[in-house]
Amino acid sequence: MPRMTAARAAVEILKREGVTNAFGVPGAAINPFYKALKEGGGIDHTLARHVEGASHMAEGYTRTHPGNIGVCIGTSGPAGTDMITGLYSAIGDSIPILCITGQAPTNVIHKEDFQAVDIASIAKPVTKAATTVLEPAQVPGVFQQAFHLMRSGRPGPVLIDLPIDVQLAEIDFDPETYEPLPVYKPAATRAQIEKAISFLLQSERPLIVAGGGVITADACDLLVEFAELTGTPVIPTLMGWGAIADDHELNAGMVGVQTSHRYGNANFLESDFVLGIGNRWANRHTGYKLDVYTKGRKFVHVDIEPTQIGKIFAPDYGIASDAKAALELFVEVARELKAEGRLPDRSAWVASTQERKATLQRRTHFDNVPMKPQRVYEEMNRAFGPETRYVTTIGLSQIAGAQMLHVYKPRHWINCGQAGPLGWTIPAALGVAKADPQAQVVALSGDYDFQFMIEELAVGAQHRIPYVHVLVNNSYLGLIRQAQAGLDINFQVNLEFENLNSPELGVYGVDHIKVAEGLGCKAIRVTEPDQLLPAFEEAKKLAAEHRVPVLVEAILERITNISMSRTMDISDITEWEDLATEPGHAPTAIKTLKS
Repeated sequence: MPRMTAARAAVEILKREGVTNAFGVPGAAINPFYKALKEGGGIDHTLARHVEGASHMAEGYTRTHPGNIGVCIGTSGPAGTDMITGLYSAIGDSIPILCITGQAPTNVIHKEDFQAVDIASIAKPVTKAATTVLEPAQVPGVFQQAFHLMRSGRPGPVLIDLPIDVQLAEIDFDPETYEPLPVYKPAATRAQIEKAISFLLQSERPLIVAGGGVITADACDLLVEFAELTGTPVIPTLMGWGAIADDHELNAGMVGVQTSHRYGNANFLESDFVLGIGNRWANRHTGYKLDVYTKGRKFVHVDIEPTQIGKIFAPDYGIASDAKAALELFVEVARELKAEGRLPDRSAWVASTQERKATLQRRTHFDNVPMKPQRVYEEMNRAFGPETRYVTTIGLSQIAGAQMLHVYKPRHWINCGQAGPLGWTIPAALGVAKADPQAQVVALSGDYDFQFMIEELAVGAQHRIPYVHVLVNNSYLGLIRQAQAGLDINFQVNLEFENLNSPELGVYGVDHIKVAEGLGCKAIRVTEPDQLLPAFEEAKKLAAEHRVPVLVEAILERITNISMSRTMDISDITEWEDLATEPGHAPTAIKTLKS
């Protein structure tokens, strides 16, 4: 039996589980693992500037690369606590990442040793499993179980904590005979699918709500086929955006209180039956007024996690199943019904959804200077084609982007849906670009998100990871400012200051161009709308030529409210008249969508 350190055994298992990339920051308590990583070969490592950044890089990698799992590595103590946000983000969106931390020697873990913290207990609420391995011989089994858990059922992250003496200990392990454990995924039965379709047949105005689980299961083609067979329009969730192309005649728009389309909400409110697949009825989708969301319509919910069914509201029928397994049967039954002539004609209903799509659009073309954000998204749609992978997290920039950008393929809208941590976008975009080096990756941030983990731009410069980062800068915490208006305050959300080193910026404060260039990247500032498209084209060229992140900063008007619900009610969306160009001038609400 081959003999090797437990750290080396762990590295060999990573390779046999398909890991090819890792992101992290070395330190004293994890150095034996890094030694094994170097000597074992086969895994490319990207050095982050912040350990939280490494966890978000791993997220971006997994979200882009179906079937593979991103790995983030850090030392003991604060490295592990830094990665908690990444673990929370991953478990909220059902993203499998493996977090590996170093730890103090086993005999001093509970003696207040330097950087010794019970990271397993801290991480348990935001992982599928978190384990401090105290016996070296258990390392192979713990890693094997970790991959089994990450891939089985509802996917999610796992943390493995390795004391330094455990890493260094020699164990018997034969990597040549190692095999991953079988993955468990619940599967619907034919009888369950037939019952679910009976609801569809009885309805007049059905919809499918396609969640991120459809994308995770690589079941988008099946979803589209089922929708086409039955003539059922599809509402993608924010995490499911791209499961059906934006320009498909059965795409009925996104629904919600923020990241939604006017026509999406209007279409949903006209429906009488909803089939949810791989979605979790997130509150930004349903709103808090569930009586509005559910009134007058029946629901069937298909989800891989049994306890998710009935968690938000009780559906009329629930099925615990992997989305792909369910959709294979949905397609099979639908084909039979179509051959028998038993599928109703939904053409009038589909036409009505498309009429709303054609007429309930928000305005994007403005020539104002300073610029309105809507014009930025209009020009992004012109500059970046259907192959673009967009990456973003939270804020008015993300909300407006979801309302106005176009996505045509799965895994081409890579968004932190549940946690929404500021600073996520830069490291996640690097992970996405690392997973798909040939892709056009475009990140989208407001100025505060951009400043949170701006140091990670240096990672892209050092490791030659090119992407384009669109920064919409209004020198405000825009989403919080808009939310504070309901409380009649404007407090601690203003980022403006006179930058002594960049007086040309006026009140816009941080000189992002100088910072980005100082971190080894290229950067372009745009102040007029006609400059946007040429700047985006130039950014693409610079990224391709220099193989580094390229920033395009768009200087916006200070105040622009973005359409959303003040009452968390999908039938009550405040649309805004676009008036404001000066600080302190509040835009005026002109109408709400009531249906």
